[in-house]
Amino acid sequence: MRRVIACLSLMLLLSSCGGGGSPGAAEFDRRVREVAERWQGSAEDRAWRDGFVALEVLNPHGWNHVRQIPAWVNRSSHNGAWRLAARLPADSPARAEVRWPDGEVSQVPIITAERAYAEFSKPADLIEEECPAKGCRPLRVTGARLGRVPLETSRGAVQVPAWMFTVEGVEQKKVHVAVDPSAVTARPERVRGDVEEVTAFDLVAGRPQELLLRYGYGACDTVRGARAYETGQLVVVGVDEEHTGSGKPCPAILKTATITVTLARPLGDRLVLDSGTGLPVLRGLDRR
Repeated sequence: MRRVIACLSLMLLLSSCGGGGSPGAAEFDRRVREVAERWQGSAEDRAWRDGFVALEVLNPHGWNHVRQIPAWVNRSSHNGAWRLAARLPADSPARAEVRWPDGEVSQVPIITAERAYAEFSKPADLIEEECPAKGCRPLRVTGARLGRVPLETSRGAVQVPAWMFTVEGVEQKKVHVAVDPSAVTARPERVRGDVEEVTAFDLVAGRPQELLLRYGYGACDTVRGARAYETGQLVVVGVDEEHTGSGKPCPAILKTATITVTLARPLGDRLVLDSGTGLPVLRGLDRR
């Protein structure tokens, strides 16, 4: 898998990815043991299970889409054409609750409406087209209130505090997540050179000990099956692939497919890790 992706280019050119076989059971066992030992009990593990790890960008959160945003609104916002036409709330709480899917409640620090406005009212870093006279107009903020919006985290989907700004002439509210970034742990990133093998998983309905894995493979690869290494807290998964090309050039195309793997016992609340990167695999095959 590592060899295949290393041979892929951004253009669909022909490349001759050299031969080689699939990793044996002994090599897989060694690698996944290292992955499990490195992750289990680490700072990343604790943050993923018990902290606040956002799986999407906090801001810009954009607008609450009651209807499609008019083109002039997006253009004006991109160019930073904001105007403050009212006093913003000055008595907002310093902290707010976040209720996790398991019922636990955390108190997180929140930013003021003034700070939120200062953050989103800046023009974009890259402006290709300045505001045309007839296609761009001031976005006048006439009020703000504290509400909540959904956010995907490592602990599941939660409702987080957010500032809702009223903009003159715009039906939608301008939304800015109010959680102070200091309360959020960055999502762990793969080490340079590591290649993702399993990109998503899901449970197989009616078969509590089976996982359905989504993975990528090369045009000249043959998939032999999937493997799993289990501990009391983790399941490390990988796909056994073998390069079966005849030495002729292979199309530089990454294909995707799904495969099942059977566990020794139901997954339960154990975390699934990818054997290629050593990072958590997110549940949901419809994820991009």
